[in-house]
Amino acid sequence: DESHVTIPQVHGMFKGDWSRKANLVQYGFRLPSAHDNRPLKFEEFEKFMQNVIFVSATPAEYERKISGQIVEQIIRPTGLLDPTIDVRPSKGQIDDLLVEIHATITDGNKVLITTLTKRMAEELTDYMKQAGVRVQYLHSEIETLERSEIIRQLRADQFDVLVGINLLREGLDIPEVALVAILDADKEGFLRNERSLVQTMGRAARNERGRVIMYADRMTDSMKNAIAVTKERREKQIAYNKKHNIIPKTIRKTVPDAPQQAQQAVQLSGKSYEEQVKLLELQMRLAADQLNFEQAIALRDQLAVVKKRAAKEKK
Repeated sequence: DESHVTIPQVHGMFKGDWSRKANLVQYGFRLPSAHDNRPLKFEEFEKFMQNVIFVSATPAEYERKISGQIVEQIIRPTGLLDPTIDVRPSKGQIDDLLVEIHATITDGNKVLITTLTKRMAEELTDYMKQAGVRVQYLHSEIETLERSEIIRQLRADQFDVLVGINLLREGLDIPEVALVAILDADKEGFLRNERSLVQTMGRAARNERGRVIMYADRMTDSMKNAIAVTKERREKQIAYNKKHNIIPKTIRKTVPDAPQQAQQAVQLSGKSYEEQVKLLELQMRLAADQLNFEQAIALRDQLAVVKKRAAKEKK
């Protein structure tokens, strides 16, 4: 799943392991044989790949090259369309964005804004708070559990606008989001290449009113390609809906309660880190045995946080 991310990670495992151990071996902290205990090289990993399905909204060149057949899954069961895209100049972008935010939240929908830097995300969040907007922001230092809680709060109408950097790409499916704003869309790079733009724009594809606004002073090749891909998909979706009399409808998903995490926090309070780890591992196994995989994943993430804190205290 998300093969455009997974494949590069597999590529990097051997090189990362070798790089980390090279210094240790060089300065005598490890024997040269330490290199023998290593992850597979990508060429070795490929030998184990027999029947493989690469799943991605934005497959990379590797997946396209080796695949015997490429299947496009463009039509959604609820008839939802890829979002409309509007490109606007950067000058006066914040004031323009505020107008769009108020129009969107008046209809009961939510807004995602993606910036290029953490500092810009913080400053934009502060500015919008002063303007009376209920806003929060995500960044890489926020731990997994806290990130999940922030997203839950957005869906539960505790605030209206979420500002982020790279965290607004894969896997952030929020049906309530009707507007995605991309600042500095013309700044070519990792966060503004074709693949990233398509992924970011896809965050607005869970709402029947989904739309994207790109703020840019010029049209880059990445922007042109991303817009063309989205436009082509949208046209196919409209034609299919018309042919089968389907009216696009926003996905309805219940907002999970915070209690599960809160209850776990109460259970864990006052216990040593060792006891917390044992309790969380037990709860995780029980959840997995009952096929409650979402809860098992949440417990696994919480377990990682507790272990991380325990390691910090030991230092």
